[in-house]
Amino acid sequence: MLVRVGAALRGLSRRGCLWTRGSGGTRRLSGGGGGSGDAPPPPAAVRWFPLSRALLRVQGPEAAAFLQGLLTNDVAQLMGGGEAASPPAGGAPSPQSAAPPRAQYAHVLNVQGRCLYDILLYRLHESQEEEPNILLECDYTVLDSVQKHLKLYKIRRKVNIAPCLDLALWAVIPGEQSGDISSIFDKCADKTLILTPDPRAEVMGWRLITSKEENPLEIVPGSHIGNIEEYHRHRYKQGIAEGVKDIPPGVALPLESNLAYMNGISFTKGCYIGQELTARTHHTGVIRKRLLPVQLSAPLPLGSIPEGAAILTESGKSAGKYRAGGDELGIALLRLANINEPLHINLPGDTSVNLTASVPNWWPKTTNK
Repeated sequence: MLVRVGAALRGLSRRGCLWTRGSGGTRRLSGGGGGSGDAPPPPAAVRWFPLSRALLRVQGPEAAAFLQGLLTNDVAQLMGGGEAASPPAGGAPSPQSAAPPRAQYAHVLNVQGRCLYDILLYRLHESQEEEPNILLECDYTVLDSVQKHLKLYKIRRKVNIAPCLDLALWAVIPGEQSGDISSIFDKCADKTLILTPDPRAEVMGWRLITSKEENPLEIVPGSHIGNIEEYHRHRYKQGIAEGVKDIPPGVALPLESNLAYMNGISFTKGCYIGQELTARTHHTGVIRKRLLPVQLSAPLPLGSIPEGAAILTESGKSAGKYRAGGDELGIALLRLANINEPLHINLPGDTSVNLTASVPNWWPKTTNK
């Protein structure tokens, strides 16, 4: 049975705003409590992008505890009972404690501590007293694998796991003139299941879940559906990895994939599968490689650069590996010591393409990890 939370979203808007937590504190991305002079943006500023992602429902009395032992992040925070959701000692409840986040980012690791799947969680239930009801977003190509992985560890837990084939997942990326789009969605909350800031980074806008029967152009008249390639170009510009091409299962490491920068890991939650290597790497403070946005010297046809192609310095020394991209933009795992050097990739036919790497503006400004 589809659990509707449109009314809850309207209630949140009337009380103030939707909040999400990150390593740098709480950020406000949508709200209904702005000044009377705040004019809503035009509907044309709303751009929808249909995502090639799939959803699983994880529901049952033990769903939260079950996921807690499998994921890198602290699922208790999503449920409203985590450390970050507690009010400050000796003080009144803050916005952080008043409303737990609606969405959370995490990775599923294997026992060696390498990434298997990048996922987003969405909380459908409204209070800790209700039975946990969670949507799990993953790359659609590994939906069956994720479901099998979860069921492998389910054992006798009171948890139901099933794909949600009747739901559609959208990204809403803010344009330069978008402003606060929540004022638009407030008027049509009964047609949306989930509308929440993307928990990974503010530059990624919002995640929206609707029934597949809903036409987004009817939800927000005057809006438009963008080309999915625009969404991926935006991701690559910001260095946001998503899916198995960017994060190869069993190969990528979570901290090299910027999981800590994207609010996707807890170092205090306790044990979970793959924790040991990740915790040891974090506490040594040595991360020599990271996923970074790269720009090629010329646009190339899709697939012309093999996934995992070696990236070389001017002297021919290995600097990292190309992961994925389109046209002149992409994402690559690079040694931090080499990112300011001239880099290139050798292509079939004795040709090569130059590329430059950049550090995203949304990364923490003061960090040595």
